[in-house]
Formats: sequence, C-alpha cells, structure tokens
Amino acid sequence: MDSRLEAVRDTVLARNPGEKEFHQAVIEVFESLGPVHDRHPEFLEGAVLERLCEPERQIIFRVPWTDDAGRVHVNRGFRVEFNSALGPYKGGLRFHPSVYLGIVKFLGFEQIFKNALTGMPIGGGKGGSDFDPRGRSDAEIMRFCQSFMTELYRHIGEYTDVPAGDIGVGGREIGYLFGQYKRITNRYESGVLTGKGISWGGSLVRPEATGYGTVIFAQEMLKTRGQSFDGQRVVVSGSGNVAIHAIAKAQSLGATVVACSDSAGYIVDEAGIDVALLSQVKEVERGRLTDYAARRPGSNHVVGGSVWDVTGTVALPCATQNELDGDAAAKLVSNGLIAVAEGANMPSTRSAVSVFQEAGILFGPGKAANAGGVATSALEMQQNASRDSWSFEHTEQRLTEIMVGIHDRCAATADEYGAPGNYVVGANIGGFVKVADAMLAQGLI
Repeated sequence: MDSRLEAVRDTVLARNPGEKEFHQAVIEVFESLGPVHDRHPEFLEGAVLERLCEPERQIIFRVPWTDDAGRVHVNRGFRVEFNSALGPYKGGLRFHPSVYLGIVKFLGFEQIFKNALTGMPIGGGKGGSDFDPRGRSDAEIMRFCQSFMTELYRHIGEYTDVPAGDIGVGGREIGYLFGQYKRITNRYESGVLTGKGISWGGSLVRPEATGYGTVIFAQEMLKTRGQSFDGQRVVVSGSGNVAIHAIAKAQSLGATVVACSDSAGYIVDEAGIDVALLSQVKEVERGRLTDYAARRPGSNHVVGGSVWDVTGTVALPCATQNELDGDAAAKLVSNGLIAVAEGANMPSTRSAVSVFQEAGILFGPGKAANAGGVATSALEMQQNASRDSWSFEHTEQRLTEIMVGIHDRCAATADEYGAPGNYVVGANIGGFVKVADAMLAQGLI
C-alpha cells in the first residue's frame, strides 16, 4: 500500500473497531489508489479518502414486532447513508441474522464505487436488519416490514435515499415496505423504493438484472481472450435470485452450469441445471436443493465440502461475502478455471483474489460485475420519474449497454494506471475518481 495512504487506513480501522468486513473493503480499495494520488494530489489535500470512509449518516433503530402467536420480538434496523456526491443514496436492504453495523458499512462502502461505475446519478448507501425471514409466515414478515418502515420512512425519499432489496428482501418484502410508506406519508411516491412489482411501478428485468449483469460482464472479460461462454463448464454458488438468473443467462449463451449451492450443501447436475425446476423449488415453493435433487433424475445432492470442489472453467460466486477462500481458489485454478465474476458482494477473500490474479485468471470484482442490479434499479427510478414503462427488450438492452460500459471503463482505467487486465484496480480507481471529483467540486460537505 502507498505509504501516504497508510495513516489514513490506520485511522479508519481504529475509528471502526471490530468491523472486519468494512476493514476488508477499505483495505482492498486503498491498495489500488496510490497511482491516483500521484496524479491528483488535490485528493490528499482535500482529505477525500477520510471523508469517503466516514458515512454521511448512520441510522440504527429498534424494530419491535409480534409473531403469529402474539409473542413480542425486537430486532435491530440499520440504514447507512454513505455518500451522496453523485445522487441520492442508493442500495439494498438485507434481512439476515448476520447483519450488524460492520456488514452494512462494508456493503454501503462498496456501493459507492459500484454505483459510480454504472454512470447513473446515484450515491451509495445500504441497510437492513438482523431479522431472519426464513420460516416466518407472510403475516409475520408483513408485521416486521411495517414496523421497520415505521422508523425508516422519515429517512428516505426519491431525492434523498432510495432503498432496494438484497438478501432476504424480495418482491414480497418490498411490497409490504412500500405499502407502509404510502400509508404513513399519504403519498404514492413510486421512486422511493425499487424492486417493486411490475403492476405497480416496478421495472421489467429487475429480478434478472444482477445475475444477467454478472454473466454479461464475464462474457466481456472472456472476449478479451478470444473466448465466450459457449462450451464453458460453469459452477455457481448460491441458489437465490442472483444465482438462478446467472445460471439462466450463462446457459442461454451456450454454457453448461453443472453446480449450485445453498446453506445445506450443493447439487451437481452434469446435464446442466434445470432452471425452471430450480426456480420452482427455490422461488415459488421456498424449498431446498434436496427437493431439486429428488425431482431431477441424474442430479446429486452433496452435503459437506464446498461447491468449489466441482470442476469448472468459469466460477460465478453468487451467495455471500467471503464464501470463496484461498484454498478453494487454488483448487479451482488447478481444475482448469479461466474466469471468475462475482455476483455477490465481496464473495472472494483477499487471499482468493491473490490466487486468481497470480494465476492470470480473469477476475471481475463484485463492485463491477454485480452492478447490473443497481443499474436496473436506477432505470426503474427513471421510469417512475417519467411515469413510463419500458419493454423487457428495451430494458435488457440498456442493462447490456451499462454492463459493457462498466467492463470497458474498468479495462481502460486499469490500462491507464499501468495495471492492464486488472479489473480490481480498474473498478476501484474508476469509481473513486468519479466520486472524488464530485466531492471536491461540491466543497467541504
């Protein structure tokens, strides 16, 4: 790391003790930025990094709710509004037991760069709760969402902060959240949340966008070496929304996706994952991969081990942070891997990224490769602002243009700063410079 940035890093880590995911995200960005400050000493003089690492606003609140038996539960809610230099805060809400302030800050920090890379006028933020929706009835989830929004509503708005979904927050939850916002404010403000239902202000392609975008980014990386998805053997982690649509997109481009996972294990399906069955099991029935294996002849459910034990030429980690470590990365490389694109946020540990880069593997970091979701959310905001609705084909075309643009911007920036082919450097510098320029132009805010 550049010595000029070490003191800033040390201060950030000391001011945010115990937030290991946030520390990891900060260090990963700082390691790329030395060459930027050689060219732009004004960023150091203006303390841009110090300001960028301190959220503009952090909101923590109590979320009381009752279950179907009348028992009272109390969860903790978060919204970290990190940076608004480019536009209103934009980023998802995550409902999962692992959520705490450090997770939300890591996600919000990553969101700043991701949103900047899209070229859309959106800032960075993130939120969520340690509430676990798994096993809860629709009525319980509705009551929780209503309680959550009863506090959150005063901090959001289409020109202030526009949340979306993330892990544990899909169309059902967004519906309940939007309904409570409308009820409290007496406003039908479509642009306050994205990921809405198609019939009431949502955008076509939004459910598919993150998974599709990850594969589009990977396809552009493969093109730089004269390759494509056609004939590739693909391994995917996760089996939620992002994973399902990444599988569908990869197979539409000629790949065979042979494995995916959930918290209870993984399946191997040498004939290629049956996307329709997987979607039925996971999204409609809210079942497990064991259910898929029971209904799919020739597939095999594996308990224990890792989905990364499965041989593949392309890996798409689409589950959660730090799921792919150095040992798994080394095994993938030894098994013939040629490319990785992150569909989740920071799913590869720092040691895994080092293994991939040292082996010359094409590696697309999440802040670039999984930006399709937030890009399409911004397109949803455009449609809401104009009271318009676009076709699936038009929206998918716009998504493709944005993802190709992100790839090309990362590649060109890496070249410009002496790191050709290093998409981590390209994404970090490309996003940082855009935000830093805006921050300086707007004064000391």
